[in-house]
Amino acid sequence: QVQVVESGGGLVQTGGSLRLSCAASGRTFSSFVTGWFRQAPGKEREFIAAVTWSGGDTYYGDSAKGRFTISRDSAKNTVYLQMNNLKPEDTAIYYCAAGVQGDTIVRVSDYSYWGRGTQVTVSS
Repeated sequence: QVQVVESGGGLVQTGGSLRLSCAASGRTFSSFVTGWFRQAPGKEREFIAAVTWSGGDTYYGDSAKGRFTISRDSAKNTVYLQMNNLKPEDTAIYYCAAGVQGDTIVRVSDYSYWGRGTQVTVSS
């Protein structure tokens, strides 16, 4: 079993920055990929970014490109999401997820283990 726990959310003004953390524990594998998703009220869960545990390859959704950066600290089993130039439309619950890397990494169904989420609110 794998557990993932998010932290780092909060309230920030437009243009501000936040760094989210995702700590993984339990039985993890080098073939894992860790992803960040977000879900705003009334909307579907949206892929933000992902990083592979083995090679550190990164992938980004359209809403994250140019503003968000995903990274990992293998020694700490922790993945980070640095979010800059935040906008009110970034307001959502941000979820960390982990799973065995397959052919795709952008779907909710590609991940087996999910955290409870952390709220990010961007005020205008």
